[in-house]
Amino acid sequence: CLPSSLTSSFASMKIEQEKRYALLLAAKDSDYVKEMYNGYFNVFVQAFGEEGESWDLFRVVEGEFPDMEDVDKYDGFVVSGSPHDAYGSDLWILRLCFLLQTLHAMNKKVLGICFGHQVICRALGGRVAKAGGGWDVGIRKVVMVDDDLPRPKLFDRLGETPTSALIIECHQDEVWQVPVGAEVIGFSEKTGVEMFCVGDHILGIQGHPEYDKDILYNLMDRLVGSDCINRCFADDVKASLEEAEPDKKFWEKLCKTFLKGNNNEICCAGKFD
Repeated sequence: CLPSSLTSSFASMKIEQEKRYALLLAAKDSDYVKEMYNGYFNVFVQAFGEEGESWDLFRVVEGEFPDMEDVDKYDGFVVSGSPHDAYGSDLWILRLCFLLQTLHAMNKKVLGICFGHQVICRALGGRVAKAGGGWDVGIRKVVMVDDDLPRPKLFDRLGETPTSALIIECHQDEVWQVPVGAEVIGFSEKTGVEMFCVGDHILGIQGHPEYDKDILYNLMDRLVGSDCINRCFADDVKASLEEAEPDKKFWEKLCKTFLKGNNNEICCAGKFD
């Protein structure tokens, strides 16, 4: 058998090689998500996590942040959606902006989803405001930007990229102007900035690649209950959801490829709770 010192050395190497990620949760768990998924943390880890990784949860909406001396230990960060406005002046939002500016300066991988997409934009000097077209709820076709500019490295690692992909959306705010140095890489008929990137380390996605349709159904019911949207609008959206499916495997692959810097051999298997 191996000497204990050598065994300990192998164990240390394994710990050092383990990928570590953090979810910066900007929303409180709904009763539905707690009952069906045991919280949003599991929704994200099921979508983006793989075996052999470590994921930590920081409920930033409740003022829980990673210690600044610990951020360098993480290979990437995910910022979730939220019912709050990314341009708000809540203390936790301002603190989150400072953290995002720090991560950007460190070239840390940061993936922003919905509110996360918007708050990254704000933190880096872009502009976020209410959407001119009002609420965007349902399944939206995101068109990938295809022009004479060089393709983002993310698309190169993905290999063959579709010209468009369907994604679940639920937002009333949007990015109006991306930060200096950012590149718009996706748009829809209703939202001009569905995706943007900064270099190879920042990616914002307006839609919800982590959602299944059941989460959106429940979210719409809660929005109706709080008078944010009316019942007729919600019923029309639910009817449209029966006619389309989000391209969830593509979005999961894109997010994993971005976070982990892997090539196009990444697949959507290997999820864990």
